[in-house]
Amino acid sequence: MDMSLPVRAALTLEKLPRRQRGMVAAIDWTQLADAEARRLRELGFDEGVGVEVLHRAAIGRGPIACRIGRMTVALRRAVAGAIHVAVPAA
Repeated sequence: MDMSLPVRAALTLEKLPRRQRGMVAAIDWTQLADAEARRLRELGFDEGVGVEVLHRAAIGRGPIACRIGRMTVALRRAVAGAIHVAVPAA
């Protein structure tokens, strides 16, 4: 993502529209259990990393599939809610 473009206020990955690309602005590590935080770090979730929501479970409380780098990962909604994403302004 080109940071010279205006950026809309950060929202959580849980709320990021499907197929909208964004960049991880911050992660609220205090909302996550130690094992969840460790898993996110191992998968490469960190500030400045590009992310895109690919799919949401039909059930409102199901997992979210997202792309980070070249990987596709599934996250619980509570975990996705701790990841703040910045998106380019429309």
